[in-house]
Amino acid sequence: MDDDGLSLVFGALADPTRRAILARLAEGPAPVTELGRPFDISAQAVSKHLKVLERAGLISRTRQGQWRPCRLEAAPLERASGWIEQYRAVWEDSLGRLEQEIDRIRGRQDDATHD
Repeated sequence: MDDDGLSLVFGALADPTRRAILARLAEGPAPVTELGRPFDISAQAVSKHLKVLERAGLISRTRQGQWRPCRLEAAPLERASGWIEQYRAVWEDSLGRLEQEIDRIRGRQDDATHD
């Protein structure tokens, strides 16, 4: 996934309604009407959210007769997760240094209270 694709994924994930739609689709395919039911928004607004998710590659829509189910597409989420994972070592190193500093400060405070 190129940087633009990653931007589309993170942009799509930035909205709580779209994240809720993805959570529902993680349970299995669903029609648009079912996806919009939990939200106090218009069918047009639901459609716009689905278009954003589709553009980011996070969902696909098919037609089975009259039924047009939406499905979760996990690959873009995996690529976004991989991108985030690259920075785990940086976070862990920073947190490790912070923990050492806190321990050092606590050690000084303990030494001062025992004097």
